[in-house]
Amino acid sequence: MTTIATAERPKRHHAALFVFVTVLIDAMGIGIIIPVMPDLIRDLSDLPLSKAALRGGYLSFVYAFMQFLFGPTVGNLSDRFGRRPVLLVSLAVLTIDYLIMGFAPTLAILFIGRVLAGIAGATHSTAHAYIADISPPEKRAQNFGLIGAAFGIGFILGPIVGGLAGELGPRQPFFAAAAVAFVNLVYGYFLVPESLVQEKRRPFSVTRANPLGVARQIRKFPTVAWLFAAVFLYNVAHFVYPAVWSFYTKEALGWTSAEVGLSLAAVGVGFAVVQGWLIRLVLPRLGEAKTAVLGFLVSIAGLVGLAFANATWLVYLLMPFVALGAMVTPAMTGLMSNRIPDDAQGELQGALTSVAGVTIIISPVLMTQLFGYFAGDQAPFYFPGAPFLAAAVLMSLALIPFGVGLQRAPAVATEGSE
Repeated sequence: MTTIATAERPKRHHAALFVFVTVLIDAMGIGIIIPVMPDLIRDLSDLPLSKAALRGGYLSFVYAFMQFLFGPTVGNLSDRFGRRPVLLVSLAVLTIDYLIMGFAPTLAILFIGRVLAGIAGATHSTAHAYIADISPPEKRAQNFGLIGAAFGIGFILGPIVGGLAGELGPRQPFFAAAAVAFVNLVYGYFLVPESLVQEKRRPFSVTRANPLGVARQIRKFPTVAWLFAAVFLYNVAHFVYPAVWSFYTKEALGWTSAEVGLSLAAVGVGFAVVQGWLIRLVLPRLGEAKTAVLGFLVSIAGLVGLAFANATWLVYLLMPFVALGAMVTPAMTGLMSNRIPDDAQGELQGALTSVAGVTIIISPVLMTQLFGYFAGDQAPFYFPGAPFLAAAVLMSLALIPFGVGLQRAPAVATEGSE
């Protein structure tokens, strides 16, 4: 049962298209800046690449910490006031954030920009809640894949623009990112309808709008709690890509910003194909649980391969494994969403945002430290692929709480929440 009044809402596929385009344009803005971040940090700090990677890890830490603090608040605000206003405010803050980073004269100003981006980082959680509003339970996992596909397509376009613009200077892509975020804001204001009707909204609660309050709610659903543990380990491993990809490929393979952008675009093509098309064939045949397991296994294989890759052609050969691993997120989100009441979908997505925030706090610092150590002069042996091997180990460990969670009795998705 959806929560948009039949007489007022557009058809489901039109509403999903609105969210799809919103996430796509947002992903373009994110993908634009990744290829040039190493060069910008070195310009502002005059550090070698191995040490610039450490600064990149700390920038990600600040972003993640803010997302962890504010993710549950934003998710709960969307349950109280609706998805649309929260989404629009997030996009407005992101527009300002890109401008701040584009004009940043020092690393300190870059850190301020990442603080703002972290606070506005609920765009995806709100989009997921929107999709949950307009999708029947049996279709949620597949429709969550649309968001992943939008993100993938955004990464097809964003890194190409960022990599090419980065050849003109490391600041140019930030201004392009601000422009696309603003266009996204205007598009959402005029075309995106609200998905959460008034009678389905609930009062804002401070006790639930913080990480500890979310944890207390999750404890009511034992299966979801175990799956959250699996998501936590998966994300720590998966975030190795944004944490060290641009640094690793420039150090180990000597890539330019344009080559980094093209490689991310290739990954985006894979994500779009997997989450927008392939998963709709796999899920009905394997189910959510087996689909997630398949995604875990191919992700592990891809990470191990990247750890020892020493040529550009080998990295591209391993990219299909990276792309196939994208099946994990929509399958896991579908498993969890179907075990949470309808009036708590925004809270669930806010909790997932907080988990992502915690893992981004841990993962970039861990992975960049590993990269900086094994790519630096103090390393006992040169091994810039060490972060990928560590990620493979963590992803293997994620299968343990995942299996335990599946053995527990599922929560009743229609029961109320306090």
